[in-house]
Amino acid sequence: MERPGREGPAMEGPARAAEAALEVSWVQGFSDKNFGFINDQTVCYPCGNYILFLDIKTKKTRALQCQTGQVGAFAANANSQVLAFSNRKLNPIISIYTFPELSKLTELKGDAQLDYTLLAFSFTGPYLASYSSIPEFVLSVWNWQENILLCSESQPGLTGTSLSFNPMNWQQLCFVAESSVTIWHLERCKDEHHLTRHPVELPDGHGTVTPHEDLFFPPSRNDDPYHGPDLPVSAIAGLEGDEAETFVPRNCIKTSVHPTAHCWTATSEIYMGCKEGYVLAIDTEKYSVSVLQQKAPPEFMQKIADVVSYVRREAQKKKGGKPNNVQKPVLLAMAFCNEGLYAAGSGTVYSYKPAHSGEAVKLLDTSSSCFLAADFLTPGNNYCVSVTVSGEVQVWSLEDGTFLSKLNLGIEATSMACCPSSNSVAVGTQIGQICFVDVTKAEAPRVVHKIFLSKLPVLSLHYDQRGQFLIARATEGHIFILDARPSKLFQVLGYIVLADEVLHLSVISDLKNDLVEVMVLLNVTEVQQARLEIFHLSSAIATDNEKYVNEQGMFNASDLKKEQYDLDCPLSSAVRLKDNIVYGYCTCAPFICKYHLSEENKLEDPSVYSSEKRIPSNQFGSGLLCLSPNSQWLAAAAKDGVLFIYNTSTLDILAQKHCQSYQGGGIRSMVFSLDGNFILVNGENDCALVCLKWKEIKETEVEEAALYWQSLLEILNKSTSDENSFLKSMPELKFDPESTSKSLPEAPLKPSNAEVAEEDGNVTNTNDMTWIGQKMQKVMREDARRFANQKEEVQMGIKKLRETIQKMMHENEQVPDIEKLEHWEFNLDLEEQERVQEEAERDVARVRKEIEMENLSYCYLQDLIKYDCWDVMCVKGRAVKCFHMDCQVSNYPLKERSKEELETLKKVLHLKKTETADLKAQKKNLEVDSETALSEEGEKAAEEVADDGASHCLNGSLSCQYGGDTSTLYHQCDLHTREQKLHQTILLKDVIYKVKTAFNEEFDAIVQQKEQEIARVKEANMKIREILEQLELQVEVWEPVLTDDEMPERALTVQDSEIKAEKYLTQEEKEQLELLAKLERERRLAATDDERLRALDDMMGGVLEIRREDVLKMDIPPPSFISRPEDLWSEEEKKTFEDYEKKVKELNEDKEEYREFLRNEWKKLEDSIKETTKNFDECVCKLSEKKVKSQMVIYQEELKIVNLIYALLLDEELDTREAGLHKFLTKKKKEKVKSARKILTAKNGVEAYTGPYKDAIHEGKSLEHHFIEEFADIPEDLLRELLQLYKHRPETPWTETLLDTANPYVKGSPEDCQDALSLLMKAMDELDSPEHMPSALDQSVWERFCLARRNKMESEELVKWKARALEEMQTFLQRRVDENEKMKSELENIFQELTWLKEEKMKLQQNLMVQFLLKQGQVELGSSEVPDYSDAVLINRSVVEELNSTLAAQGEKKITAMVEFKDFSKGIIQLEWEHKKMKMQIQDLTEKARDIVILPISKDCQLFLTVQNYDTHIAQHLAGMEQSLGVMDKLHKKNVKNHQKKVRELKKCIRLKEQANYELSLQLKEMLISVSERMHIIEAADTRDISEKITKQRYQEILKQKYLRNFIREQEKQLTILQSEAESLKPRTLHIV
Repeated sequence: MERPGREGPAMEGPARAAEAALEVSWVQGFSDKNFGFINDQTVCYPCGNYILFLDIKTKKTRALQCQTGQVGAFAANANSQVLAFSNRKLNPIISIYTFPELSKLTELKGDAQLDYTLLAFSFTGPYLASYSSIPEFVLSVWNWQENILLCSESQPGLTGTSLSFNPMNWQQLCFVAESSVTIWHLERCKDEHHLTRHPVELPDGHGTVTPHEDLFFPPSRNDDPYHGPDLPVSAIAGLEGDEAETFVPRNCIKTSVHPTAHCWTATSEIYMGCKEGYVLAIDTEKYSVSVLQQKAPPEFMQKIADVVSYVRREAQKKKGGKPNNVQKPVLLAMAFCNEGLYAAGSGTVYSYKPAHSGEAVKLLDTSSSCFLAADFLTPGNNYCVSVTVSGEVQVWSLEDGTFLSKLNLGIEATSMACCPSSNSVAVGTQIGQICFVDVTKAEAPRVVHKIFLSKLPVLSLHYDQRGQFLIARATEGHIFILDARPSKLFQVLGYIVLADEVLHLSVISDLKNDLVEVMVLLNVTEVQQARLEIFHLSSAIATDNEKYVNEQGMFNASDLKKEQYDLDCPLSSAVRLKDNIVYGYCTCAPFICKYHLSEENKLEDPSVYSSEKRIPSNQFGSGLLCLSPNSQWLAAAAKDGVLFIYNTSTLDILAQKHCQSYQGGGIRSMVFSLDGNFILVNGENDCALVCLKWKEIKETEVEEAALYWQSLLEILNKSTSDENSFLKSMPELKFDPESTSKSLPEAPLKPSNAEVAEEDGNVTNTNDMTWIGQKMQKVMREDARRFANQKEEVQMGIKKLRETIQKMMHENEQVPDIEKLEHWEFNLDLEEQERVQEEAERDVARVRKEIEMENLSYCYLQDLIKYDCWDVMCVKGRAVKCFHMDCQVSNYPLKERSKEELETLKKVLHLKKTETADLKAQKKNLEVDSETALSEEGEKAAEEVADDGASHCLNGSLSCQYGGDTSTLYHQCDLHTREQKLHQTILLKDVIYKVKTAFNEEFDAIVQQKEQEIARVKEANMKIREILEQLELQVEVWEPVLTDDEMPERALTVQDSEIKAEKYLTQEEKEQLELLAKLERERRLAATDDERLRALDDMMGGVLEIRREDVLKMDIPPPSFISRPEDLWSEEEKKTFEDYEKKVKELNEDKEEYREFLRNEWKKLEDSIKETTKNFDECVCKLSEKKVKSQMVIYQEELKIVNLIYALLLDEELDTREAGLHKFLTKKKKEKVKSARKILTAKNGVEAYTGPYKDAIHEGKSLEHHFIEEFADIPEDLLRELLQLYKHRPETPWTETLLDTANPYVKGSPEDCQDALSLLMKAMDELDSPEHMPSALDQSVWERFCLARRNKMESEELVKWKARALEEMQTFLQRRVDENEKMKSELENIFQELTWLKEEKMKLQQNLMVQFLLKQGQVELGSSEVPDYSDAVLINRSVVEELNSTLAAQGEKKITAMVEFKDFSKGIIQLEWEHKKMKMQIQDLTEKARDIVILPISKDCQLFLTVQNYDTHIAQHLAGMEQSLGVMDKLHKKNVKNHQKKVRELKKCIRLKEQANYELSLQLKEMLISVSERMHIIEAADTRDISEKITKQRYQEILKQKYLRNFIREQEKQLTILQSEAESLKPRTLHIV
């Protein structure tokens, strides 16, 4: 099956050389890589380290191993029957093999460092294309026959997805990347080859093909006099070199379609499919794209795989099965061969031949998922079983690896093992299930039982050699023991739980003592050591299970006789022999350690065992050990993929085999057959299952293995037949893989017909609980039943206790507060209370910490904002508002200028001062030299121009009037250099700073004034409040305050009034506040307890003298007798009362006078406040106006800065563009030099080849002439006949022969010269036969003639091939010449671009942008936003004003003349109008007289004249009409009612019609169904063609009738038009006549 190759490296150390050898028996698997045909009936595809060859007729498979690692890129050529593949390693090579010999032809070694991703053979010629990945990304073309690298080109950063040659032209290559397509043209000139790249512009995601836009050389240029020249985006971005050529702005980037698959047509076009659903056609000559399919296909037709899935579901439905959608097929590759389409999917290969049956035939049915495990079916020499990660169980023939059957469980599998005592297979799953598969019939496996152990994944499954127990290893240290016999329904016996993580498990059967020893390797995390635990299983565990397990189903440790051993090294895998010898694979170093579990080998620590022997290994990575059934061979494997077989007694290497690769993850599992002749090895990730067998081995070892196998079979045969018969009788478990794959662990698969068996704990019931869950539920149920009485008593006691506590709590509420207990004191569970309190405290601490961290982040953010917006400001931003107006003015916030800015400003001012002094000195020298030449008028004009130059108009701003110093600025017309523009920008920024500073000074004065005004208002308000208090009036007093905008520092401090939440105070703070409040109360009491103040208040009202303000408080006490009646008063009392009234009156007058005084004072104060605040508001308004003007000035200066910066930016862009063009020019010059060299080389080659070509032509002519001379002695009639035979040529059969091969696109090429010549010589054998010899010709002459004809034909063929080669060389030369001419034109364009750039730079330096300051109303703009000043001239303003005054005087004269002319013409018009008025009056009178004469008298007029009471007559007439209207109204209402009745009847009819229509629609659906069925019947009966012909004929007739009707309508229209024209022409013709 396999070509022998190199084995792995020899072992180092004490081990001897290998005494035996392994060979590959067969290999199975399918990867997701490409596949191809190696000949007409053999498909080859890579799988792991192997390339598999499948004969599509015999279904046999062969394997070719890649000895140096995993297979990378792969390609096959059916014409030459060769294949190429690369290995995945550093500095990979490409190997070329022949088929069917599978011998290596050659190796291609390139410059690739990591990997090749694509390989492709040409259909004709010995050409192979390769593409390497990171870091080279190089496309190379090889001549694989001569092992020569012809040419290569780099494509940095481009990841290829497919590569193919044009079948019709080997000189074209199609390279497809993720989002791009490139057509490479391979040109040849004798022995030189050249690759030319032609990228294809793909359509965007919407299927729109947009033409390519060159952004480096824009096709058009729009130069704007204001914004400058139009430059490419690369120059604007500041890019140079290669980046500038390929730069595309983000807004211009369009996502193109993503090509997936492509194929070549016979016309050298490419059809390409895309992920978006579009189908593209690529013209490989014009390199253009057209979209064949505009719209994407429907959603269910997006992929071919979906179509395949749909067909499979429909086929299953027809067969009566349930459709299965668990594993969706994925189409990986397709190929054409022998009039058929071959498609490879996920593990399957189909063939489809329309010319034959028209149905898809399955050639290969395996899985592309990785193999999880494999094992041998009892007796171990016929079949083997494998399982994939996706849960697919497969059965293989052990003899040749023939695929027999498969079963998809639909669950992710984790482990698998075959039972020795029956033909059953146990499969562990991720959700904790174990599925038992019946494989008694290898062609039809079926699931017969499922056990749901737990929710933990089943990591591994192990049977003992007798097949009595099944040991299942799960996570978290759980190990389950099951009865492996089907007759016991795979009963779960129990489980144990180990303390540490289980790394490996080994099972040994002691056949003599009827014991099964299980050794478990544990991972001890505390120390770098391994731990072994050994427990024993006897057959009594299965027969009397209840004695060994507790109620939860857990085994008793004492019954299992557990033993524990600690080893000195950490191990990843361990196996145990029967004589207490343990072999372990060390994890910290590549060693295999040998331990003897006895008391002698213990270290100082009595619990640790030391290794007896350490064997070094060349393997790397974590290792795996496996023991043969007879315990004489030890297999070791690791991540490197090499399998080593050791002798267990001597630990010598028997054999080694490189089965898998490190790139594929190494070896996942391995297993020996029972007879020891076969070994199954499956990889980690490479999807390969390898079956090994012994090639060379000692006969004694084979005999020992066979003897042990026979003895084991004798033991197993006793129970195997019975168990298999019971297994066959078990019903198949019905399940839905689709629902299974989506179910959770809580919802495992349910069997169709199983019963509940609580005794044995099986989960094959309708309950979804696990086996452990059922055991726990059973224990809980039993405990509840056993302790029911005690439980009831406890509940009653708890109830009474609750009632007592509630009563106590109620009594506690009634007692005084001092006697009350806290609520928590009634809690009886103090521990729970403490736990809850601690948890609450932890939560509070956590929340407090989170809040503190959040507050800290906010404080940090506040500090950053405060620093940026407040601290660094030397002038803080604030505002000032008016008192009575909605007007607000803010200042300019200013940052303090840094030292660097001040130094730069100082340096610029110094340079400006130096330049000004230098300029003045130069002007003085010029004035001295030109004193004699200048006239006085010229001096005056120069002075005027100088004065005007200093004006504000040319300065472009009014900053000098608002605090800015413009004397330091450059003149706007002198800014030519880059340094001057930069200096001007710095000076303008300084001017802006000074303007802002000057305004801020005025602003500060206004702010200070407002503060003073507010202080004055507050003083006046105090007086007003005193007056209001004296007047006893409740009037609100206006109190001005500063807002937050006027005092922005308020925002930095938080007042207590702003905080709405209650402030949290600690206990210390509360005590301190209470102490302060107590001191304040004592202070107030001490202040009020003053004897002097109390006496003054009692005696004199609290004052020492009476003031005027106290008048209102004064009151005259009435006399004491006023309470008596007046009749009882005496005279003296009456006088006293009169005095009292007089005093009261005087006091009231004084009070009123004082009140009036207070009112006047109040009014004066209010008027004063109003006047002062109004004056302040006027100042603020003036400041606001100045702020507007200052802002205008700042904008003017900023506009200057913007223009200068734009000019600098434009200058920089021009420099960048110039540098980019220079680099591009250098690059093109180098390319031109290379092109010139290629042209020279091609010319020399053509000239060198032209001579031999002419010599060959001359030689052919000389041969013909020599033929006539040689046969001149023959008679003329024979000579003529020989000449005809000499010129006769056979039909060239080489094309037909090549067309019979697997390639349908073969064409001749120069490489086929020898083959064609040999085929032609074979065809000449028939013409050289004596049958074609003339009758009168001698045999010797005929032989000389045949030899001469063959020489002539060889010469002709040589001339043909030389002509082809010469034509190819001339074509190559012409293309290089065309490229050279194109390059010349590109160089000329570059030079033109550089010249234009220089001109633009000169314009930019000379044509300055000057800012003018013009008065309002003097500028008139057109429709354009920016006026064009290209033709403008700058002149003196006085010239324009003089011209305007002259024009005004002339205009006044003209207006005077026009007024006189207007008055005169006005009189003429008045007379004309009066004359016309009189004429019209005459005419009007004449018409009135005529109307009176002919006036007709109607009946109404007669009636009006004759009837005496005309109004009464009219009223009667109106009454009659109203009566008739009433009658008509009644009639109308009656008609409306009738119509409404008809409408209701019609609606009823409509409802009936709708019901009838609904019934008809149902009938229509049934008829449509019947019509569709009849259509299917018609299609099946092949009557479709006849109906199509009839429909086509009818359709043609309808089209013809439609055409004739349209033609008749057009003729009628034309006839009507002609008739109308004729009628319109009739009056003219009559007039003419």
